[in-house]
Amino acid sequence: MTDQPTSDHTSPAGPAAPTGLTGLAGLTARQLLAGYERGDFSPVDAARAVLERIEAVQPLVNAFVRVDSEAALAQAEASARRWRANEPRGLLDGVPVSVKDLFLQRGGPTLRGSRTISPGGAWDEDAPAVARLREHGAVLVGKTTTPEFGWKGVTDSPLDGVTRNPYDLSRTSGGSSGGSAAAVALGAAPLSIGTDGGGSVRIPASFCGIFGLKPTYGRVPLYPSSPFGTLAHAGPMTRDAADAALLLDVISGADRRDWSQLAPAPAVTAALTAAPGDAGALVKGVRVAYSPSFGGQVAVRPAVAAAVRRTAERLAELGAYVEEADPDITDQVEAFHTLWFSGAARVVQPLGARARKLLDPGLREIVAAGERYSALDYLAAVDARMELGRRLGRFHESYDLLVTPTLPITAFEAGAEVPRGSGYRRWTGWTPFTYPFNLTQQPAATVPCGVDEAGLPIGAQLIAARHADVLVMRAAHALYESGAAQVPPPTGG
Repeated sequence: MTDQPTSDHTSPAGPAAPTGLTGLAGLTARQLLAGYERGDFSPVDAARAVLERIEAVQPLVNAFVRVDSEAALAQAEASARRWRANEPRGLLDGVPVSVKDLFLQRGGPTLRGSRTISPGGAWDEDAPAVARLREHGAVLVGKTTTPEFGWKGVTDSPLDGVTRNPYDLSRTSGGSSGGSAAAVALGAAPLSIGTDGGGSVRIPASFCGIFGLKPTYGRVPLYPSSPFGTLAHAGPMTRDAADAALLLDVISGADRRDWSQLAPAPAVTAALTAAPGDAGALVKGVRVAYSPSFGGQVAVRPAVAAAVRRTAERLAELGAYVEEADPDITDQVEAFHTLWFSGAARVVQPLGARARKLLDPGLREIVAAGERYSALDYLAAVDARMELGRRLGRFHESYDLLVTPTLPITAFEAGAEVPRGSGYRRWTGWTPFTYPFNLTQQPAATVPCGVDEAGLPIGAQLIAARHADVLVMRAAHALYESGAAQVPPPTGG
């Protein structure tokens, strides 16, 4: 890989956002639903608790761009009436959910972290995932931060400022779904939906100590289609795999606006609960390749390497067949850059010179690079992508699951695209384990597996062949069920 780290970026932990994850704001979606069914509390109680939590943490981490308390409480009251009548609607009736500000959500603007988008207009359409949330009775509490147009692996933008890490406010939450990750980690709604074009669900989930899934491309429909094309996925960000399965069962619902959507997905929640209380049954006999560094191509911090190795060992203890083996991955960053930078150029193509001056300077740089590529350059990158997909397809004939670090480092200083002193030029330098699997469109999840010397979360990545989303989710759930995926919440509350 290119851009090897030149330092391990370890420093004493700075102040963390106050948490505790107590009360209703600390419950998972499944626990909330069980409480509604028993009558222990109502969706209104849960919505109020989450809104109070948002009010407390927003000044510290800046995870939200818009919170509509009035609309959220109205949705919660409607849900409470349905629960009182014993007629809940869908799988998430009354559960608070946040939505990354790249998804359309009717009733308010989707500004994508950019000063070039006018908030005026009707804003009367939901993205497919948001529409499915409404159909299932979810309570939409707010839109979360993103870098401008989701272009990089950290979350700061000219419009909305910097989003910070709940474990250390001096550090980044990661990106581009950094607001969603920080919100979930801090109890500001148990569920969020993010997008992932090169790691944008997995990067912040790893940095913030939560679960994140990039499903197989097309599993969750997208509309409008992403300018980054078929690199872009949408997926759940939650506190554990079981909640993510529930959310995935909802947002993978059909939507004819996305012509590239896959056939109806299997019921993921049912696949996880087939053997309740038996984590080993979820992975017994699964063939696992553990690749700590892509065959020495990536320099991984020792604390990260040790935590991910323990994850692989736990899968073996649960009954999986685990051996150290590396996929045939050579550095694909130039092919990824060609596709990604071209997409960025397409995003801003309609903008005039005056509007372009309002863009994030780093985004302007990659746009300029994208505008220099030819159609033949783009097609050569597509060829490289297809070859990588072929090699990974062959790899998964021998191994069901691949385990790697999600990232080779832990969270670094906020407001920077790359760690200070790292020698990296772009965010892809420190994300060598994530973007290859956007090129290949495979399902990939990050599971928290420990903390480093500064108390910052570490993630282990689980990858399977295309369409094997259920296998990834079963392995992740096994790690949670066995206690291997537990990290202390921010400030240890």
